[in-house]
Amino acid sequence: MRCTRMEDKLVEYLDGRSRPAERHAIEAHLSSCAACRIRAEEFRALFGVLDDLPMVSPSSAFDASMRARISAEPQRRAFWNWLPSPRLAFAITALVVMSVWLASMPAPRGAASQAKTDAAAAQVTADSEFSMIRDLPVLENYDVLSKFDALSELPTPQSSAAGEQRKESR
Repeated sequence: MRCTRMEDKLVEYLDGRSRPAERHAIEAHLSSCAACRIRAEEFRALFGVLDDLPMVSPSSAFDASMRARISAEPQRRAFWNWLPSPRLAFAITALVVMSVWLASMPAPRGAASQAKTDAAAAQVTADSEFSMIRDLPVLENYDVLSKFDALSELPTPQSSAAGEQRKESR
């Protein structure tokens, strides 16, 4: 047993309140450690002096005077006194707990699939804008475009939107 643990157990040992297993361990330690043995003797001497002191009993007016002093003290305000009622405190606590619980729940699956659809649409839009930028030199040459008969066969915007929907469904 270590000396630091011995100090915690020494008072119980000297009062006779320690269990038999602890008592044997403490006695074995005291037989091998001179510092703890001296400390135990000091405690025994102190307990002997305290036992020799006369027992002091309070006067009959002590109880009445103590109660008068306690009642004269100002009342301390409790922490929850600023709230109008305990019901309001419970309601606020329930609201905070419910808010934390709802914030910790995962997002619904519909929102996740909607986010994926939105991301795919943004990617298609970005790709189409990039293809227009890549073909910008051709578009800037009006003479070439005015004599280009294939432009009359281009699909209308409604049919191109249907084509994009077909691409997304694949």
